[in-house]
Amino acid sequence: MSTPDYVDTTRGPSATDKLHFNEAGDGHPLVLLHGSGPGVSGWSNFSKNLPVFARNFRTVVVDMPGFGASPDMEYDRPYPEIAAQSIVTLLDDLGIEKAHLLGNSMGGWVALETAALAPERVERLALMGPGGLYAPLLGPMLSEGARRLNAFLVDPTREALEAWVDSMVYDPATVTPQLLDERWANTTAPRAIERMRAVMASLALPGKAPLWTRTDEIPHKTWSRGAATTGCCHSTAPCSHCAACPRPTCTSWASAGTGRRSSASTTSNPS
Repeated sequence: MSTPDYVDTTRGPSATDKLHFNEAGDGHPLVLLHGSGPGVSGWSNFSKNLPVFARNFRTVVVDMPGFGASPDMEYDRPYPEIAAQSIVTLLDDLGIEKAHLLGNSMGGWVALETAALAPERVERLALMGPGGLYAPLLGPMLSEGARRLNAFLVDPTREALEAWVDSMVYDPATVTPQLLDERWANTTAPRAIERMRAVMASLALPGKAPLWTRTDEIPHKTWSRGAATTGCCHSTAPCSHCAACPRPTCTSWASAGTGRRSSASTTSNPS
């Protein structure tokens, strides 16, 4: 299936927080929330997923605060808590009473915080390597993906970007020169690295109790899989209604449609 046109599906900015988003399709609302890796945006993550989901859902692909074409916000507490409030506000702005949320990595963490903040606004959750649930009891403090991401933030070179991307995929054939060029161009856009560092730094700020201690606040039917960035044992404290999919790999860049290795027809670059 061909990739939908970015301009034709562009919507926003939203009325309150001025978020940029792309939208296509009709039906029950489905909001797609991207990760936090170098060069990330809603479009870079989900442009190839959009036409697939738009067959059955009103599909909204969001640039979360501080990413893509959306503005920065004041980070006075951990980013997922701030972004969750922004997603609820976006639903208000769009007249959406209740939506499914699909989130990858940081987007999965934001989806969970949104469900905890406003459970009446969320129908179901689909989580791809969500952050926030990993307690390092059975594994290392930092996964390989997280270590490579930190290395990039310290020294943001093309080589560090490629090393991080390598940890995100199961099949290296999916990493094309075009993909790397696009990621590098997005990563080196004005203030992109500075904005990403601000988001990551906010995770050390005081906030609510760790999400993995508050999963009883999330009663929703939830589908989840692990990932290289959040750790294979990230589901140390899964949600009470969480159904984990089969995990033949622990890579982040997997198909939102199947939970398996990337498919050119349905998969973008989720982290």
